[in-house]
Amino acid sequence: MENFFLVISLILGLLALLCLYRGIFGPTVLDRIISISVIGTKTTVLLALIGVIYKRIDMFVDLSLVYALLNFLATMIAAKFFRHRKSIIPGAKYFKEKGET
Repeated sequence: MENFFLVISLILGLLALLCLYRGIFGPTVLDRIISISVIGTKTTVLLALIGVIYKRIDMFVDLSLVYALLNFLATMIAAKFFRHRKSIIPGAKYFKEKGET
């Protein structure tokens, strides 16, 4: 059974690498934010799987919950920051030197 969880963990790690590609080369800022959020979600699941593999699920569940909260907060802060800069809204132009909004 541990081999099953180990294989699932490796597959999730490879999928996280694919999301990292989208995070680096994403066409828009929104794609990058979402891909980094997905990596955080996969990391949360990986922490829980590591807890099952090491038979210390109580400790790793606490760690994964804290990491999930931090991931959610970081995603919301980044989305709010880029929305304030109007770089997420398609077609919106932002010229700081001219004072236009």
